[in-house]
Amino acid sequence: MFAPLLEGTPWPGKPGSRTAIGPFYGSAEARAVAELAPADRLLLVVTADTSSAIALERELSFFIDRELEILAFPDWETLPYDSFSPHEDIISDRLRTLFHLPRTRAGILVVPVSTLMHRLSPTDYIAGSSLVLEPGDTLDRDEFRRNLERNGYRHADTVYEHGEFALRGSLLDIFPMGSEQPYRVDLLDDEVDSLRVFDPETQRTVEKVERINLLPAREFPLNSAAIERFKMNWYAAFDVDPDSCPTFTEVSAGRAPGGCEYYLPLFFE
Repeated sequence: MFAPLLEGTPWPGKPGSRTAIGPFYGSAEARAVAELAPADRLLLVVTADTSSAIALERELSFFIDRELEILAFPDWETLPYDSFSPHEDIISDRLRTLFHLPRTRAGILVVPVSTLMHRLSPTDYIAGSSLVLEPGDTLDRDEFRRNLERNGYRHADTVYEHGEFALRGSLLDIFPMGSEQPYRVDLLDDEVDSLRVFDPETQRTVEKVERINLLPAREFPLNSAAIERFKMNWYAAFDVDPDSCPTFTEVSAGRAPGGCEYYLPLFFE
């Protein structure tokens, strides 16, 4: 439908130049994007707001008739320097996209323009803080629990939401960030015996899986080196008494206060 029009429209050749087609009405925009998406590289689609991004993502899956990955990078949906953090499901979706982007050679990435303006954690942080778990792996329970807590996971009696884990005897329940379902790890002494998906509502296992990928629970680290880096960058960025700033005192104590995501650049070089 749009192929002849798109073939005759050149891409911008230099900075500051523009190429425009449209305007489109209804779902015609999604159809045009689907035809514009190349098979050998990633296409970045910037939308005006979050609702437009969600609508476009849903419509693209209808119009694309070939194997092509559609990635969404949602907005935090909080105001700058709010005293509360984004919902765990939003952070999970963002981490999933950040993890897959370096490995994605073709597809469509949909991003609201407000989200595109934020700085992101380096790719080596997401990759270096991830862990693949498979049957037969050796697992030190105490050390594994400390690693989960260092990466932002919360211990809970029962696992319902992203970023939670529960350790009961030889069973480890965990809802990894970036995953659509939680997992139950059955341990035999210090070895992973089996991995199963379970339903968070009924807590009953559903099926076996061969591996799970554990992403960090936050977009920034909170280890001792990152805390020291945060403090040094804070001193350089703000001319205030740090002891009177709740965010500074909480991070210095090794905790992640609500709204800490907006200080993300201070945790990295």
